[in-house]
Amino acid sequence: MRIKVLKFGGTSVRTPEARHLAALKVISAREQGFAPVVVVSAIGRRGEPYATDTLKGFLEEVDLATEPDAREMDLVMACGEILSASVFATLLKSLGCPAMSLRGGQAGIRTDGVYGNARILGIQPLGVIEAIERGFVPVVCGFQGVWVQGGLPGAELTTLGRGGSDTTASALGAGLRAEAVEIYTDVDGVKSADPDFVREAPTLRRVTYDEVAEIAHLGAKVLHPRAAEIAMKFDIPLWVKSTFSEDAGTEIVPSRELPGRRVTGVTHSGKLVYLQVDLNDAVAGHVRDLQARIYDALARYEINVYMTNLGPTSIGFAVARSDYAEVQDMLDALVLPMRGDDAVVYLVQSSNEPTKALETQRKLLEPLGEVRELKFSVNEGCTMVSLVAYDFLQQPGVFYRVLSLLDEAGIPVLQTNDSDYSLSCLIPESEVRRAVAALHEEFGLSTLS
Repeated sequence: MRIKVLKFGGTSVRTPEARHLAALKVISAREQGFAPVVVVSAIGRRGEPYATDTLKGFLEEVDLATEPDAREMDLVMACGEILSASVFATLLKSLGCPAMSLRGGQAGIRTDGVYGNARILGIQPLGVIEAIERGFVPVVCGFQGVWVQGGLPGAELTTLGRGGSDTTASALGAGLRAEAVEIYTDVDGVKSADPDFVREAPTLRRVTYDEVAEIAHLGAKVLHPRAAEIAMKFDIPLWVKSTFSEDAGTEIVPSRELPGRRVTGVTHSGKLVYLQVDLNDAVAGHVRDLQARIYDALARYEINVYMTNLGPTSIGFAVARSDYAEVQDMLDALVLPMRGDDAVVYLVQSSNEPTKALETQRKLLEPLGEVRELKFSVNEGCTMVSLVAYDFLQQPGVFYRVLSLLDEAGIPVLQTNDSDYSLSCLIPESEVRRAVAALHEEFGLSTLS
């Protein structure tokens, strides 16, 4: 049985015309001798009636003072994919292609119990295989699975977080030993830069799993990094294509098939807030413990951090602006007592100006002994621009070349970070378009193919 998994994102199922084009891709795969397995996202984007964010907002608006339970939120958000799968299966049937929709649990996707951001623990796609054997095209709800609690009947529905439908497609590809997984979107493939910023950015015809995962981690939304990681682990051929054209798209391959040094692209993140605290006023023996406890607090609240800076007397990191309110609330007026001969209590200020909560906490702590404040400086208008380059950044002069280019363009660099695959610069959000265009031109990315 030659299985091919085809995943269609929100824009690919947004309108009747788009769904029709997507359905023709499925029928074409069937005519080529494949047994197609379809994965769909919710219909449309934020503000449209059946989009995930719209459904999420519907529950949140029940009472603005009451935060919805995570379990109830997952049930509501999963409705978008259920509706989309049922509609798409019915469309295929109307075109003479028998199809049936399957929820994530029916497709055998088993997850951990983390509502809102579950991870796939295993997959038993017996329902999918049975549908294929009965002559149907399975249309699977992306973004969801089930968590089976030990000893309890039934299963709890969980969602996989942003980009979860990509992850569903890769996991099904692994579980079904598919010949290929094709991710369909509204662009022709993985681009060398955001086409909104660089109009003529070319489509990369071949990239490695590592490169596309790095591109995704650094802000590009063409593919979820977990999907690339699963495909890499199980060595599944992975493609990114457009629903709206016949372009060949981007093939994603193992590193062994694409050796050599190269610059792959320029990416940019969303809106970031950068926080930094000077620890020179802390007792020298307390610095490492203070750094560890702040990062531990961020980890416990599952806050993703970027551009981390851990120095002998400082700590700095960036967070998504959408997470900043939670980070500020978590850190503001946080009390960090230290034991030992140098008994000191540290009080954290997580905004540029002290809050009422901080002032109140300071008054309460003063009778207990010495109180030292850790004041974060906060820059809310930031973003991150990154040069993605495989085995290229180790060459002498690359770092200088990037910084010199941005300096000549008058673009301030607030912080830098690097990995084996990328060099990232934290810059003012207002300069992101100029920075992306300048780096794209400097490294000759317009000539890539």
